[in-house]
Amino acid sequence: MTARPRLPRLRRPPLPTLLREQAFRRYWSAQTVSMFGDQISSVAVPYTGILALHASAAEMGYLTAAIWLPSLLFAVHAGAWADRRGRRRRLMIFADLGRAGLLATVPVGAGLHVLTLAQLYAVAFGVGSLSVLFTVSDPALFVALTPESQYLRGQSLVYGSRAFSFVGGPSLGGILVQVLTAPFAVAADALSYLGSAFFLSRIHPAEAPPEPAGHGSLAAGARYIARDRLVRASLIAAAVVNFFDFIFTALFALYATRSLHIRPGVLGLVLGAGAIGAVLGSVAAKHVSRRFGVGWGYVIGAVLFPGPLILVPLAGGPHDLVLAALFVSEFLSGVGVMVLDISIGAIFAAVIPDRLRSRVTGAFQAVNYGTRPLGALVGGALGTAIGVRPTLWIAAVGGTTAFLWLLPSPLPHFRLPDSDAEPNAMVKTGS
Repeated sequence: MTARPRLPRLRRPPLPTLLREQAFRRYWSAQTVSMFGDQISSVAVPYTGILALHASAAEMGYLTAAIWLPSLLFAVHAGAWADRRGRRRRLMIFADLGRAGLLATVPVGAGLHVLTLAQLYAVAFGVGSLSVLFTVSDPALFVALTPESQYLRGQSLVYGSRAFSFVGGPSLGGILVQVLTAPFAVAADALSYLGSAFFLSRIHPAEAPPEPAGHGSLAAGARYIARDRLVRASLIAAAVVNFFDFIFTALFALYATRSLHIRPGVLGLVLGAGAIGAVLGSVAAKHVSRRFGVGWGYVIGAVLFPGPLILVPLAGGPHDLVLAALFVSEFLSGVGVMVLDISIGAIFAAVIPDRLRSRVTGAFQAVNYGTRPLGALVGGALGTAIGVRPTLWIAAVGGTTAFLWLLPSPLPHFRLPDSDAEPNAMVKTGS
């Protein structure tokens, strides 16, 4: 009797180096759970206003503004407070628990039949404010958990989760809205923040000490950005990209639906192409940076994110050709935004001093996010004055000019060490 040949045992693909480290794995898990919850909430909160509270277009605009306004009002102050206080991990846990509690009031109010638009505005504003505190604290915790030579890979893992959340989160949110109704679907985001707080509570990194008393100037982050050529150029480029992107975003769905005659369901599939592109971009970012350097990676992202949007006002002819143009536009733009975000995240982790990290993040966020509502308002005004398609041309072409701010700066020549390099092997070309 012949022996049965043994089949080769299939090996599981090895975990990335950083995910073998328990502390980073828990940090990454917290980010991943929270990001998926955010995407669910991005569907559930607006539908709560539309379906449960019968909000008008103007009222939905107020709801969006309530989410973004805290970045303008509080980002600089939150960054200064986080640097003075230290213990950013605890601040992030506090922000998670606060956001969970605020969001939980939505299904409770709906269940008691007392939910109002005023409450939804208050919840959106409160969640947005706590999100600012979480965001300005996060970079310091990332640096405390990640070796310098792994900054790019760490950012790729975090933004990879973000890209996957773009794919699955809105779909899951839509299903939950249909099954549970919109207000009760918001509870899923509340649970995600509890999950994030749980994972963060189980790590205890050696964080940078707080700023000494008397040194925590509110404007220190803004002064650092103004003086450092690399960071200043990256902020200007990011603000230009976001300004024109939100001009585009304000009118894209309107143009696709009314001018290109794309049905909402088909448009949703087209937008899903951007999410798939973002997943691939989160993988491609480290390869682009390894081949050209992380500085050139940021420059490439600043072109590849807004550049493909030109295909939208350019689209014409047979319906299938129009769909193909929109699909390619969203897909390539999704790749570009991940290359852009991952590259600058790794660069900032390397160059910003620990004592200023939260204040620089706050000042950067105040300017960068502040351009978003401004761009949306300009887009609406231009679309009314000169037409939607000409405004889309302006937005697409204008966004591609952002990289011109980067070329004279030290940023294109900035490089990070390879993962096998010595911890201090980073090359920086002055500020």
